[in-house]
Amino acid sequence: MGSMYFTEEHEAFRASFKDFLQKEVVPHIEKWESTGTIERFIWEKFGEMGYFGLATPEAYGGLELDLFYTVVFLEELQKINSGGFAAAMWAHEYLAMTHLNKEASEHLKQKYLVPSVAGKMIGCLCITEPFGGSDVAGMRSTAIKKGESYILNGSKTFITNGVYSDYLIVAAKTDPSEKYKGISLFIVDRSAKGVSATKLNKLGWRASDTAELAFDNVEIPAENLLGEEGKGFPYIMQHFASERLIMGVNAHARAEFAVNYAIKYMQERIAFGKSLDKFQVLRHKIAEMASKVDMCKEYNYSIAKRLDDGQYVVKEASMSKLLSTKMADEVIYDALQLLGGYGYMEEYPMARLLRDSRLGPIGGGTSEILKEIIAKMVIDNKEYKPAT
Repeated sequence: MGSMYFTEEHEAFRASFKDFLQKEVVPHIEKWESTGTIERFIWEKFGEMGYFGLATPEAYGGLELDLFYTVVFLEELQKINSGGFAAAMWAHEYLAMTHLNKEASEHLKQKYLVPSVAGKMIGCLCITEPFGGSDVAGMRSTAIKKGESYILNGSKTFITNGVYSDYLIVAAKTDPSEKYKGISLFIVDRSAKGVSATKLNKLGWRASDTAELAFDNVEIPAENLLGEEGKGFPYIMQHFASERLIMGVNAHARAEFAVNYAIKYMQERIAFGKSLDKFQVLRHKIAEMASKVDMCKEYNYSIAKRLDDGQYVVKEASMSKLLSTKMADEVIYDALQLLGGYGYMEEYPMARLLRDSRLGPIGGGTSEILKEIIAKMVIDNKEYKPAT
């Protein structure tokens, strides 16, 4: 397959990862969707295979591969029809571990990053608050310095891996008088006194554990500060670009899965003496759906290339998430319609796929927030710059 983005090595990785998922993950998906708990053994298997080290330096047990290995990883996870399982995996590697890779001290990398690569520790990223939503700067959680520690109080919500993770990357205000300059990031151990989690019941992503977290006078060692005090906001914003691109890639991949499944179904389903793929109205619907997927996919690949080259792609990543997640919802909705009554049945993949996809325009910054961010850059010429 000729591609300007993927090499033979990328495609070999895709084939081996796809085989791994079919053998090691798919047999357990229904159980995990039912229980809302992903068993620990699969995290360690991912670690053993190196799948949690794609973006981590070799010094910490990773492979330090280019971004298109991550794209392959994300795309194939969307094709086993469990958005919750996929989210748990990429939230660990590309939300929690990204901050360890970029901002953690050497001591913290040895303590948390190395076992995270191995799948022996699971992380989560805690930013969103019950009263704040997408307003990161408006967070109320505080971490006030007291001697050689910080005392954390507050709450977080909608946290993927928030129930069963071993450590939490938590954003809190170290200077409540400041809006943007008063936020810092910390690593908090799950076992720390004063940490509690409530599991949330969701429409989709049912295999993943999503939590509301409470912090009651949690004592955090000062050495668990990530990067510099007061730099939390730019750290968060810097990594939002990659998170939004991740969600854009996820969206085009699940939409592509829906189109391919619908085509296969139409080829096998006979009505009025011929297969459904021979009816012009349905053929043209597929043509429209496939075109939408391809347009988003090619755009996302181009942004991944620019991000991999070190460009700061806040605007483009925001556009990717805005349009790709909307496209995925539309395409999956149409794919379900093409299956008729079977699309509405739980034995077929579209019902779950539709539920799981609906989080796309909400998580990682709602579409409404993204529109305002894009408008500021396009209309007001606002520039977002990396943390220094």
